[in-house]
Amino acid sequence: MTAPLRILHLSDTHLTGDGRLHYGIVDNLAGLDRVLARAGGAEQVDVVVVSGDLSDDGSAASYRLLAGTLEPWAAQRGARIVYAMGNHDLPNGFEEVLGAREAVVDVRGFRVVTVDTTVPRAGYGRVGQERLERLRAVLASPAPHGSVMVLHHPPVPPTTGLFEPLRLVDPEPLLAMCDATDVRLILAGHFHHGLVTQAGERGIPVVVAPAVANTTDVLWPAPGERAVRGAGFAWVTLPASGPLRAHLIGAPSPDDGETVYELDADAIARIAADAGYPG
Repeated sequence: MTAPLRILHLSDTHLTGDGRLHYGIVDNLAGLDRVLARAGGAEQVDVVVVSGDLSDDGSAASYRLLAGTLEPWAAQRGARIVYAMGNHDLPNGFEEVLGAREAVVDVRGFRVVTVDTTVPRAGYGRVGQERLERLRAVLASPAPHGSVMVLHHPPVPPTTGLFEPLRLVDPEPLLAMCDATDVRLILAGHFHHGLVTQAGERGIPVVVAPAVANTTDVLWPAPGERAVRGAGFAWVTLPASGPLRAHLIGAPSPDDGETVYELDADAIARIAADAGYPG
C-alpha cells in the first residue's frame, strides 16, 4: 500500500539578505525558526513546499539564508524541497541559489509541479499562454498518484480588498487545464492567511498556507486592511487515492496579534496604482 504524501507547506517568508526587520518590527528568520520547530513534531515529512515570496529584497543573500535554514532541516528528515516564485522574488537571485524558477519533482509517484505566476515589477499574477502550454506538456501523461501544483497567487478570489488588484488575473484557463489532467491539489500563498477551498469544475482542493512573515486580519472591516504578528504553516496529507486532509497550524510567539500595519482606502489605492492589475 502506498503511503500518503506528507507535505509541509510554507509561504511568504519574506527574508532579507541583510537581516533587517520586516516593516521595521518583525524578525522573519525567527518566525521561520519557530515554524520549523513546531513542524518538527511531525512523524514524517516527504516534501517541503515554499509557495513564493521567499525573499523580500530578491537578493542572493536572502535565498542563501533561506536555503541554509530549510535544507538541513529537510535533509534530517529525508524530505525534498520545492521552491516557487512570488511577486517579491527576483529571478537572478532565485536562480543563482535555488535553481530553476519552474520545476517538476517526483516524490514516490506523486508529481509536484511549480508555476511561476510573477509579472515583472508587479504584485498581481498571470499564468499566460506560454506557461500554460509548458504545463500542458508536463501534465500530458498522468503520474501514478496524481499531481500537486504549486504557485504563489491563488487561483481563487481574495478575501480582503488589498489583494483584489494583486490577484491572479487569469485563473480560468489554468483551472480548465487542471480539470482536464491529473492535478489533485493546488498549493498557494500570497494572501498571508490560511485558506482551504476548492476550484474548477472538479472541485480541486486549494490550500493557501498562512504566511511566516505576518497574518492578514480577514475580519478587519473594509475598506481598510490590517496585518498582525503571527507565523504559521499548512500540514497536508495526500493519500494515493481519496480525499486529502489539510491543517493550518500556528507557531506561537508572545507578541502574536500585535499590529504590523494598518492601511486605509487611500493607502490601498496607492498600492493598487503602483503594483496592481491595470485592467
